[in-house]
Amino acid sequence: MVTVDEIQKSLSVIRPHLQADGGDVEFVSLSDDGVVSVRLKGACGTCPVALMTLKNGIEAQLKESYPEIKKVVSI
Repeated sequence: MVTVDEIQKSLSVIRPHLQADGGDVEFVSLSDDGVVSVRLKGACGTCPVALMTLKNGIEAQLKESYPEIKKVVSI
């Protein structure tokens, strides 16, 4: 199973792209059934395309690296 440290490392690769647009992502939790919870911050928290960023960017990257991740949700 994927570890919190591995998720944090993957998010650190994504983070600079979000920060370039005034946003950020914060890891919140990893459930036993493979659901990663994150918090979108800054501009990403209010951006009209935040869901697309979450699904097509963050979730796609994490699932590609760690197939046991089932989905990524924003809280």
